[in-house]
Amino acid sequence: MTVQLLTPEGMYQPVPYHHVAIGTGTRHVHVAGQIARDGANGPVATGDLTGQIEQVLRNAARGLAGAGATFADVVRLRFFLTDWGPDQPETMEAFMAGIENVTEELGIPRPLPPVSAIGVSYLFEPDVLVEVEAYAVLD
Repeated sequence: MTVQLLTPEGMYQPVPYHHVAIGTGTRHVHVAGQIARDGANGPVATGDLTGQIEQVLRNAARGLAGAGATFADVVRLRFFLTDWGPDQPETMEAFMAGIENVTEELGIPRPLPPVSAIGVSYLFEPDVLVEVEAYAVLD
């Protein structure tokens, strides 16, 4: 296996992801920021963060598959979210629900690989609530 996920003792827990990923392969896959658009660039789940999370992860899965990878090969996910902050717990709930809804469908490991969720004021177009980048390592 080219990816080992772990959380060393003493690192903050519980979180729904591992803190560390070790990639030992020679091929690196970088999936560019995916937004909630279908294959014809049509908006998906406008105004619905949970639905947009589901779509961006499906799009990332397609990108990974195009390179011969799956979420099992991912060493890092980086999410950019609008309206993301400590005073908005409903955003975290919608974020986690979107991931949970497609975990089995897409073969996303649990706990997740290392994840960053970064708050931004604006993404690509006004209806875009989330963008995800995926980084994977293959032999």
